[in-house]
Amino acid sequence: MRIALSQISSGPDPAANLDLVRAEVAAACAAGARLLVLPEATSCCFGVPLAPVAEPVDGPWATSLERTAEDAGLTVVAGAFSPGAGGRVRNTLLARGAGVRDHYDKVHLFDAYGYAESDTVEAGERHVVLDVDGVGVGLSTCYDVRFPGLATALADAGAQVLVVAASWGEGPGKAEQWDLLTRARALDSTSWVLACGQARPPGPSGDAPTGIGRSRVVDPLGVVVAELGEEPGRLVVDLDLDRVRTVRETLPVLRNRRV
Repeated sequence: MRIALSQISSGPDPAANLDLVRAEVAAACAAGARLLVLPEATSCCFGVPLAPVAEPVDGPWATSLERTAEDAGLTVVAGAFSPGAGGRVRNTLLARGAGVRDHYDKVHLFDAYGYAESDTVEAGERHVVLDVDGVGVGLSTCYDVRFPGLATALADAGAQVLVVAASWGEGPGKAEQWDLLTRARALDSTSWVLACGQARPPGPSGDAPTGIGRSRVVDPLGVVVAELGEEPGRLVVDLDLDRVRTVRETLPVLRNRRV
C-alpha cells in the first residue's frame, strides 16, 4: 500500500488552505499513493477563533475536499473543525475519497501545559477505523498519541495502520516526546504509524500549537522508516502490510494482554 504524508503549514484562510490540499492531492496521485494524510487543522490553523471557520462535515470545505479526492481516486485524511455544542467546535479529521466517507472527532482534548483545548473544543466519543483498499486505517489526532489504550482499541477494531494527524505544540522536550510517543504507539498496537504534523510556521506562533514538523512513518516494531524535518515537505512510502501480520505473530502483545 503506497501512502503519502504532506507536511504543510496551514494559515487562517480555509480557501487558501484548500488550494494547498489540492496541490498535495495532485502530487500524491501522481506518485501512485492510495492514501494521503494531511495534518490536524489543515482547514485553518490554530491561533485564530475557530467557531467562525467551523463547518458541518458535509459543508462546503468538506464537499470540496471530497470532490478533489474522488477526482484523484485516492483517500484523503485532513484536519478541520466542525460545529460543537455550546458555541464550541469539534476537532475533526475528514476522510474522503475512493469510496471512503467518514470523520473522526478528537477524543482526548489537550488540557495540558497551560493550554485548555476544552475551552473551545468539544470532545468526540467515537473510534474510527477506515477501510482503504481492504486495509484497516485507524484515526487519531495529536494529544491522542499519549493514550496507548486508543491505539490498542483501534488495532482491536481491525486497524493495521494508525494515522496521527497533529499540530504539535512547541516547548521544552516536546519534540523528543513526539519522537518517543509515535514509536511507542506503533509498538503498543504492532501497527504502522503515519504521524503527520504541521510544519513549523515561518513566523512566531505565540501560545498556539502551530506545529514543529517531524512527520514520520513508523513500522510495527517502532522503527522510523522515513521522516521529515521542520520545513514543509512530503513523504511517499510503500507499506508492507505483511509486516503487520508477521510482527503480530512473533510479538503478540495484543493477544497476550491480561488487562
